[in-house]
Amino acid sequence: MATEIILKPLKWFSNKTLRRRSRSRSNSRSSNSLSSPISSSCTTPRSSNREDELREVYRHFDGDGDGKISASELRSYFGSIGEYWSHEEAQGLILDLDSDGDNLLDFQDFTKLMNNIRNDEEDEDLRKAFEMFVWEKGSSCITPKGLQQMFHRLGDDKSYDDCVAMIDAFDIDHNGVLDFNEFHQMMMA
Repeated sequence: MATEIILKPLKWFSNKTLRRRSRSRSNSRSSNSLSSPISSSCTTPRSSNREDELREVYRHFDGDGDGKISASELRSYFGSIGEYWSHEEAQGLILDLDSDGDNLLDFQDFTKLMNNIRNDEEDEDLRKAFEMFVWEKGSSCITPKGLQQMFHRLGDDKSYDDCVAMIDAFDIDHNGVLDFNEFHQMMMA
């Protein structure tokens, strides 16, 4: 059981995610793209389990057990999984997330990081799904014809009018097509 919990951080910190996070941080130091609000008012059994899992992972990062993660502790953990960061990269990540100005990550800051990594991965998956429905390359929208083509590839022959009706249900700006934001809202509904 303990081994299962220890292995979960490796899934969250895939090399692709870390590299993307590191690049986006270095490209936009002034933008705080990692600061999304975390809802702590909802405590369902699932969120409680996730919080317990995050606390266990947090303890692995917090090498000295002081309740805070330093740049050195970040570097040490990432080095242990084959990701070698400079002190400046680790400190930059901390500066992006540190909510109390002590240049360390507390559990709340760490949770914010984990939720953003999870959201980035979900958005990337949604982007790939969206692109499968885009019929005209370069158009960046799902047309009724593109939706009909995808249904046909999946073995479900929908009429053009059916596809128009499906798009209309989530077409916020009423332009007859779905852009990524509308697709995202549809998939989250």
